[in-house]
Parts: sequence; structure tokens; C-alpha cells
Amino acid sequence: MEVKKKNMGLVLAGLLLGILMASMDNTIVATAMGDIVGKLGGLDKFVWVTSAYMVAEMAGMPIFGKLSDMYGRKRFFIFGIIVFMLGSVLCGTATSIVELSIYRAIQGIGGGALVPIAFTIMFDAVPIESRGKLGGLFGAVFGLSSIFGPLLGAYLTEYAQWEWIFYINLPLGLIAFVFIAFFYHESRQHAKQTIDWAGAITLIAAVICLMFALELGGKKYAWDSWQILSLFAGFAVLTILFLIAESKAKEPIISFKMFKSQIYWSSNVIGILSGAAFITASVYIPIFIQGVLGGKPTNSGLVLLPMMLGSVVTATMGGFLMTKLKYRTIMIPTLALLIVGLGLLTTLNESTTLWTLRFFMILVGLGIGASFSVLSNAAIHSVRPQERGSASSTLNFLRSLGMTLGITVFGIIQSHMFTKKLAESMSAGGGAAGEIPKELDLKDPHALLSPELRKAIPPQILENISTAMSSSIVQTFVWAIIPAALALLAAFFMGRDKMDPHAELEGEYQAGH
Repeated sequence: MEVKKKNMGLVLAGLLLGILMASMDNTIVATAMGDIVGKLGGLDKFVWVTSAYMVAEMAGMPIFGKLSDMYGRKRFFIFGIIVFMLGSVLCGTATSIVELSIYRAIQGIGGGALVPIAFTIMFDAVPIESRGKLGGLFGAVFGLSSIFGPLLGAYLTEYAQWEWIFYINLPLGLIAFVFIAFFYHESRQHAKQTIDWAGAITLIAAVICLMFALELGGKKYAWDSWQILSLFAGFAVLTILFLIAESKAKEPIISFKMFKSQIYWSSNVIGILSGAAFITASVYIPIFIQGVLGGKPTNSGLVLLPMMLGSVVTATMGGFLMTKLKYRTIMIPTLALLIVGLGLLTTLNESTTLWTLRFFMILVGLGIGASFSVLSNAAIHSVRPQERGSASSTLNFLRSLGMTLGITVFGIIQSHMFTKKLAESMSAGGGAAGEIPKELDLKDPHALLSPELRKAIPPQILENISTAMSSSIVQTFVWAIIPAALALLAAFFMGRDKMDPHAELEGEYQAGH
């Protein structure tokens, strides 16, 4: 239903703050991890701090999306805000890495409700003639928060204390809670459906197995160890059980019939692939700045600003153009820009200037921005109103999965190339492995980000390491072009659809166009 015009601004502000908190918390911790581990210890367990949040968030997205279709958006959005703030408070009081990981999982449960339901409420509450430009705004905030997180995390860690990366959520969450609780009034009429418990349990278990395998593989355990192989086997078995459960469920959490729509399946495929390509630049450009050029955390965060600005531009433009142009007409040229930007990143070396790098990052941002606004609307385009929550949450779930797979797969590639190039340069230069400080873990690119540790490395050895780091990151960007190119290919399958008010007002589910 539509919200009264006088309350519309407050409701939208509340939704935007919810998106800002949840999506930013995916990345804000990354640049603060060095300080957190230094204060709390537990270097061998720090991967759980990130994985606990992502597991809980990804598992919760499709479930909360479905529940919001059944029992209403408002109650689950408010539930998400409360749980997210509770998790944030607990994170700030953690005294060990184990405690922090548990509290991050609580945060993740809240985050799993916030992002997909915010987009769905916007689609429900906003008059159709305004959805394009507001969809662009929502997409811009989503993209901005994904990139702004590392910068804010670096700033708070350097000039305040690490606890503030969590406490900063409290004022944002309180404002969002007040705006939605008191000014958003939704219809009481919802589709009462049976809960797909088998689907929910197998989905959560499958996601947990996959995330733990990706997080622990190559770090705590070898990829061919029985622990990692067992997790992958568990993921495969549980995924099959999930698919069986969904095919038999009367009201499945992820409805297969939605994927019969060409616009729906192509939007989800683009979301997975573009997310995997985009996250590579977000992760490895800061490492390049600090590990190769020797910059500070704030320097590396600031280099992401041009990408952030570029993404905001095309996210906003995409929103405005949705009612005028076909979805694919917007996505094809922007994804082509993403490929160009990643292609230019493959030319980086130790002599690359910051201005050149900023220009490349602007192109990457322009290339990914439209996906944040256009895909969210395209995915909901062909479904009935009572299925919007499920459709939106499935897209966000798959986009997050794409980013997670991208970080892992390209992380393996970068680590392998780094080790290979370093061995070659050390052999050619006559460097001795014994000259490398014992505390330097060459399998972890973040080990080179510490200014103190860099000072302890002899200049010749540091030059060899920096050269190997630069070469390995460039090679990673070469591989990242592949999912970007496949996303561009998928955009050609989006059909001839665009945002059409008349088609939606008919309220019909169009299964196969």
C-alpha cells in the first residue's frame, strides 16, 4: 500500500538507514581486523568474525523475505533493526575473538532481514511513477555503503577505537526504528501460508557448510583435507535435499516458478557474476595501495572513493531511466564499462600514479552502479505483490553468494600467483628466505599491510615481495574479467522488459516472457 505523502520522506529515510547499516557491516570490519586481533588476540580464529556475519545474513535473507510475504514487512524489518542493534552492542563489549564471532552472528541475523525487506517495502509503498528514481537512490546507498565501509572502518580504527565500528550503528538504528515503527502503516491483509521448515533447515545448513568450507579452506585446513572435503560434501547433499524440499513444498522459500521468467533468472545470474567481479576490485585495490605502494589504511580507503562516486552516478541514472528504457539497454553498456575498468586494472604496476588508479576505479564504479538499482526492480518486475519479498531476498542472497565466492576463488588465485612470483623473484635476485621476518605470513596478503612489519624487511626483499604482490593482484584482475563478461552476456537475455505501470496494475504473474 502507499504511505501518506507527509510520512513518505521519513519512511524512506528509515529504509535507507537500514540498508546503510546492514550492507556497510559486511565491509567495515575488514580494515579494522588488524587492530581487533591486536587487542583481543585469536589470530587463528579471526576468519570467524567475518564468516559468522555472512553465514547468518545469507541464510536469513530468503527466509525473512518469505516470512515478510506471509506476515507483513514491517514487523520483520523492525525485528531486523532490533536484533542488529543488539548484536552491535554486544560486539562492542566482546573480550575475545570467539565472543565477537558469536555476536557478529547475531548482527547477521538482523542484517538478513534489513536489506531485502527494505527494497520490498519501497516497492510496496512508493507510487509506481516514483519507483524508478527512488530505486536509483536505494541502489546508490547500497553501493555506497559497500564501498564506504572499508574507508569508515579505517578512519575509526586510526582515530578512535575499534569498538566504534559497531557502536556507530546505534544512533542510525534508533532513527530507523522510530521512522518505520511510527510512520509506516501497511495493509493488514497478507497471504497466510504454511512455513517451509524443511526448506529453511536445509538451506541454512547448506549455507553454513559452504561458508565454513570457503573460509577455512587453504587457511586453517588444506583444500584436500577431510574437514574441507566433508564440508563441501555436506553442502552438496544438503543442496540436493533443499531442491527436493522446495519442489514438494506448497509455499517454498525460493520458488522455482519465478525462475521461469526470463527477466528474473537473468537478473539473478547478473547479480551473482557482477558481484563476484566487483568485489575483487574492492578487496585488492586497498591491498595494492598498502602492500605495493606502502600507503596507510586511510589512503587505501580513499582510493575507493572514486569507485563509490561512479557507482552512485550510474545507480541513480539507472533508476531514472528504468521507466524510459529496457532493463537490458541500461545494463549492457554499464557492464561493458565494468569490463573496461577491470581491463585497465590489469595494467597496474609499482609506478602507477594514484590519479591513474582513481580514473580506473571511476570506470569500475560506473560499471557496477546500475546493477544496484536496476536488478532489484527487474527481479520484482514479473512477480505478484505477495511474492515480492521472496523475489527481492533471493536476488540479494545470490548477489552476496557471488561476492563470497568471488573473494574465495580470486583469493586462491592471488595467493597461488603471489607465492609463485615471489619464489621466482627471490631465486633470480639471490634472496634468502631466512631474511624474511618470521612473523610475515606470505600466504596472507594482509601481512604486508603493517607499516611496522614493512620496516623490518630488508629493502631488496621488500622490493621482491612488492613486485610479486603487484603481479599477483594484476593476474587476479585478469581472471575477474571472466565473470564480468559472463554477466554482460546474461544481460542480453533480459528480454524487452522495462518498468511498466500498466502491466503491474493488472496484477498478473507473467511466467515466461
